[in-house]
Amino acid sequence: MSNWWLVAGGWWLVEQLLILAPNWLGDAVMALPAIADVHRASPATAITVAARPAIAPLFSLVPDVHDVVVLERAPLDSRYDTALVLPNSFRSALIVSRAGIPERWGYRTQWRAPLLTRAIGRAPAGLHQVEYYQQLVHALGFPNGPVDPTLDVPQEVRAAGADVLARAGWDRRSPLVALAPGAAYGYAKRWPPEFFAELTRALAGDGVVCAMVGSAADAATGNEIESHVGTAGKILNLIGATDLPTLGGVLIHCRALVSNDSGAMHLGAALGVRVTAIFGPTDERVTGPRGEVRDTVRLKADPTNRDRVADRDHAVLTYPVWCRPCLLRECPLDHRCMRGVGVDAVLAEARRTLS
Repeated sequence: MSNWWLVAGGWWLVEQLLILAPNWLGDAVMALPAIADVHRASPATAITVAARPAIAPLFSLVPDVHDVVVLERAPLDSRYDTALVLPNSFRSALIVSRAGIPERWGYRTQWRAPLLTRAIGRAPAGLHQVEYYQQLVHALGFPNGPVDPTLDVPQEVRAAGADVLARAGWDRRSPLVALAPGAAYGYAKRWPPEFFAELTRALAGDGVVCAMVGSAADAATGNEIESHVGTAGKILNLIGATDLPTLGGVLIHCRALVSNDSGAMHLGAALGVRVTAIFGPTDERVTGPRGEVRDTVRLKADPTNRDRVADRDHAVLTYPVWCRPCLLRECPLDHRCMRGVGVDAVLAEARRTLS
């Protein structure tokens, strides 16, 4: 297979490709199909991903990536033939321009076109983020393939995840459901902690053990959930206790994941874990989980009366209020978009995914 690419009417030899990764975990996961498209079209090209320290470990689980550069720790240089800039920021284009990389490709956003050698017109609004990244590489000449992000968890990482769970109290036999109660974007994206606690108690009655996952920033939320659960159910608190690969090793042992719209949600979906996701201020049509589960559930004003809409993805629960999706970090009203999604509805979907 050749690593000569047709660029602007001429042929360009790409032996070393640098891809600047998105800055958030969920976005980085949703960029994986686009990275796979590039690798599939040119398997002889060595792909290096440059990413923020918090995101870089993700790419140790991506077989198509040959090397990872941690931004802010190692300067970029001109040994790369081409840079594919996935973030939309001016700064990301400036980084590769200053590094002296000859070919620099990305969307024409934030007045950065002069810094790019191929500036692609921005994709139309409303695309799912996976499609947004895939449209960029398609415009650059790479045929699009599957839309599902996928990750490969090596056996040693799976074992490390099982060990973390065991140290937290898992007997290595009981069925596990992961809970991701945090969300980096802001409080408005978070289902109430007392609702997660009630869900935990109900699942405990089914013989299911819940394991909370998340970053250290979610510690206060995890502690609040634990206090609400009390002695009525068993919950494992792994918040802040894993790096990204080990978090993947933990999730791979879980039969299901209940999550807000968060990076953990996308990570679980990419690992093939069945996800029940609760969406409020953000738009599930743009950032909903992609993977191999079944349907979308939209709640009517009466939470016991549900519309089930055939879909190809995971279970996504929303509550219809006039102001969603507002995309605000904090709710200035009564947070009804999240509080309206009742525990019974989430429990029903979690039980379905467990079956």
